[in-house]
Amino acid sequence: MLQQTRVAVVQERYPAFLQRFPNVERLAAAKLPEVLAAWSGLGYYRRARALHAAARRLAKHGGFPRTATALATLPGIGRYTAGAIASIAFDQPCAVVDGNVERVLARLFQVRKQGVWRAAEELMQPRRPGDFNQAMMELGATVCLPQTPRCNRCPVFAWCRTRGTGTSGARPLRRKKSVAYMLTVRDRSVFLARREDHKSLMPGMWELPQMRPSAGAPALRLRHAITNTDYQVSVYLATGANGAAGRWIKLAELERLPLTGLTQKILRRYDLI
Repeated sequence: MLQQTRVAVVQERYPAFLQRFPNVERLAAAKLPEVLAAWSGLGYYRRARALHAAARRLAKHGGFPRTATALATLPGIGRYTAGAIASIAFDQPCAVVDGNVERVLARLFQVRKQGVWRAAEELMQPRRPGDFNQAMMELGATVCLPQTPRCNRCPVFAWCRTRGTGTSGARPLRRKKSVAYMLTVRDRSVFLARREDHKSLMPGMWELPQMRPSAGAPALRLRHAITNTDYQVSVYLATGANGAAGRWIKLAELERLPLTGLTQKILRRYDLI
């Protein structure tokens, strides 16, 4: 959950997710829409799909890999995540490099991005590797900040070659896009559309039907961000489906449905969930 999601959000959602899926077996036995529903609002739904697929593979083979190499064969687990699990859970001396660690090492040793993993492996301490990796991540998250590093609080400031002046790279440009949705509520039901399975973004999730912006003023305007795009959202109220593809969903059933984060945000504005 912490991949590309703020800690404050995860702290709120993680306990509920664990209560619903307390172990690998329960997660593996669940249907994918149930997992996506529990994940709704966290975004980057490919993480939930990969987590579910990995749980099913683990349940089938009856064991959890204990090395970074074996862990990296599971869906959704790359070099960083495999190293983090192996070092923290199984005390394996594996280096990890996330965005925070990359920034620390780039500044500390004045190395370019392609040399960061090598520096991490050379610096890795075989004793208590999990604690070492977590300390490096925490150093980047709380002290070696991207724009205003707190060098006066840094425990390795004396050995830093850049003293906080190393660049953290240019920020990627964000795109802007306007979208419009139709909100129709009738007999304690709301009309929703299911995103097609071949969609690259949020396949299989449920959302309000999209529409062309109307000439009239929308009932609701709000902003929403997904990955590198900022959306200006307009919501228009309707009395019927108006030919849109979709189906009526009872309000009482919404909590069991994998809704997009934007749809959740809109429905909350109208106290529908």
